[in-house]
Amino acid sequence: MEGIGNYRLEVKISADKLEAEIFLKVGEEDLESIVLKESDVYNALQTSKVKAGILEEVVQELCAIPAKYANARVTIARGVAPVDGTDAFIEYPYLATVSDEEGPKELEDGRVDFYNITSIPNVVKGQLLARKIPATPGTPGTAVTGEPIAPKAGKEINIKPGKNVVHNQERTMLYAAIDGQVSFTDQDKLNVFPVFEVNGDVDFGVGNIDFVGTVVIRGNVLNGFRVKASGDIRVLGSVEGAELYADGSIEIKSGIVAQDKGMIVAGKDIRTSFIQNANVTAGHQVIVSQSIMFSTVRAGKQIICKGPKGIIIGGVLQAGEKIAARVFGNNSATPTVLEVGVKPELRQELANIQKDLQNVYENLRKTDQGLGVLNQILHSGKELTTEKRIMQIKLTNTRLVLEKECKELEARKKELEIELKGEGPAAVEVYQVMYPGIKLTFGKLVHFIKHEYARTRFIVLDGEISTATLI
Repeated sequence: MEGIGNYRLEVKISADKLEAEIFLKVGEEDLESIVLKESDVYNALQTSKVKAGILEEVVQELCAIPAKYANARVTIARGVAPVDGTDAFIEYPYLATVSDEEGPKELEDGRVDFYNITSIPNVVKGQLLARKIPATPGTPGTAVTGEPIAPKAGKEINIKPGKNVVHNQERTMLYAAIDGQVSFTDQDKLNVFPVFEVNGDVDFGVGNIDFVGTVVIRGNVLNGFRVKASGDIRVLGSVEGAELYADGSIEIKSGIVAQDKGMIVAGKDIRTSFIQNANVTAGHQVIVSQSIMFSTVRAGKQIICKGPKGIIIGGVLQAGEKIAARVFGNNSATPTVLEVGVKPELRQELANIQKDLQNVYENLRKTDQGLGVLNQILHSGKELTTEKRIMQIKLTNTRLVLEKECKELEARKKELEIELKGEGPAAVEVYQVMYPGIKLTFGKLVHFIKHEYARTRFIVLDGEISTATLI
């Protein structure tokens, strides 16, 4: 604050140092007699260490018409904000050669090909698969005090080569080491796997399949058969009560009718037209175009069913981030459980830990009971036989092991319970209607649907399950 004659000039710098304001403090009796010089303003700014971004036109107007700005704050200097850097990202040039068109194609003679509906995108040895675009550092800004303001640098990202993939010396590009099909597996590693094709059904003529690569089945997978792949599994027909395990993704064109048999597990995504009476687990997403009926479906991130029909009825669905469909349930209030807000495997791990803890507690009880009997013998003044001394040593060691195991399990249980509180960004989205009979679970928060909801998003807000209308 600087006093000059019958007025005072106060300069205030913003917290981010990108703006300075000046306040011309004048008494009512001195309003008409103010004479303010530009040198006085610059001196006040210099005293407050304002050196850069001074708005000369504001200084001039302030001095020309001081009564206009009396007892009011006016911006007198503006700095230059830093420009944050951009995050690194990865481009996938091979995707440019993959067609998004699906469905039957018309042949030259006018007939429609209903058999070769899906083309399998392959890459060749030496083909560029991924290119890392590095993060940028950003551009520094300037504070009104003249100091540089450092920008926020962009986040770097690691390019992750998997099997049959090589990178350049700088580790910025990935190339295919063999001919095959691209597959993303755990932690978004990019792989190229050889392709094993079955030109019909997986039946007694083919048998079970266990292939270190990607498996393409141009028919159906029948009851009781098993297909395992370290890459992806693509089925152009349907899957019955079979077992499918893929480290990558699983795509089933004609749907799953499992009759409560078998299991389908993918490390990344599962895509299909419908799921009925099946047990399905995906590390990332389950994407269904038509319906999910009376099934157990788990996804580390999302379960999406929003095609033209997009209906979910019955069963238990668990997703870490979101469950979305056009229609949930039916007029008959068929019980349907929707659980979001935590990865399903965490929920299962917690259940396993609670079971293990019960066993540990029971074993500790029995161990303490045995040691108690031996201690009673010692307290009575009797000596323990050799056999009982050996038993005492064994029980003491067992107790130490059980105590350690108990502490580890209890610590992990606490960690899981914190993650299960439902505080994460999770949602259930209804694009058309949700009928009564639905049980919503966000971590440990539970809500039973007792009336119809139309176009609604269910989220956790301030520790409670709340609703918002979808636009």
